[in-house]
Amino acid sequence: MEKFRKIVSIEDVLISCDAEKLLHNYADTVELYKDAPASDDEIIRRIDDADCVLVSFRTHISRHVIESCRHIRYIGMCCTLYDMNSCNVDIQAAEEHGITVYGVRDYGDEGVVEYVISETVRFLHGFGENQWRPQKYELGGISVGIIGLGTTGRMCADAFRFFGSDVYYFSRSRKPDAEQAGIHYLGLHDLLKRCDIVLTTLPRNTCLLMKEEFKMLGNGKILMNTSIGPTFDVAALKQWLEDNPDSFYFCDGTGMGTLHDELAAYRNVVWTPVTAGRSAQSTERLSKKVIANIEHFLSEIKE
Repeated sequence: MEKFRKIVSIEDVLISCDAEKLLHNYADTVELYKDAPASDDEIIRRIDDADCVLVSFRTHISRHVIESCRHIRYIGMCCTLYDMNSCNVDIQAAEEHGITVYGVRDYGDEGVVEYVISETVRFLHGFGENQWRPQKYELGGISVGIIGLGTTGRMCADAFRFFGSDVYYFSRSRKPDAEQAGIHYLGLHDLLKRCDIVLTTLPRNTCLLMKEEFKMLGNGKILMNTSIGPTFDVAALKQWLEDNPDSFYFCDGTGMGTLHDELAAYRNVVWTPVTAGRSAQSTERLSKKVIANIEHFLSEIKE
């Protein structure tokens, strides 16, 4: 199998130590950075003459970076590649320069689902610092709306249904299999008005909740975001939090993104400063898929 001349991981891409060792089987030289690059210039410096670049979901590889690093043949996204619009790599620029970009999917969903259920249960029962209402509640009979019914959304929907919740979804396309399983479709505004808990499980850069949608959501609600970064207009979220003191916004570290300073003053923001989908098991799943992508790319060249 052909090898790369040089593999560079421009930041901590969250693969296992064993997978990091395996990288040496696929390149003459391997360089692994653990801190996040502060600028495009720093990314370019780290890549240098590498022909294989590994990146996590945290850092954007721009057109400027791609056009400045002319030796790149392959970019391995150690994170989800859903589509061009939600990608943190400029796919169009990569394609124009003959660079192959592979990503992975379905490696951290289990941890995200456990985060969603555990945080919801804690909040409904008052097991932590906050409690939703004066009375404690179980999940049974609570109405839950899922916005985006991809892998994570469907797994969350199935988990809530297991506990007896009434589950609804909104998606850009109908999901007959979900509806047959008892997950009911509603238009976005109807879902926001009807559901006690609303969960956004959307690709990065997908913003669906604006001022009008928050008006529909109203007071006494729980909004939880499992996406990378906001799924809403930030000013509209802040106004909703101010106008609806009995409503709460939940997210983990990836959902919070760069908004911590803006939202820190709001008592009804509940932030878990970790990556919910990261675990020993998800790291192993991610690592296997990253290595498999590298092997696939190199084997295709040989053929």
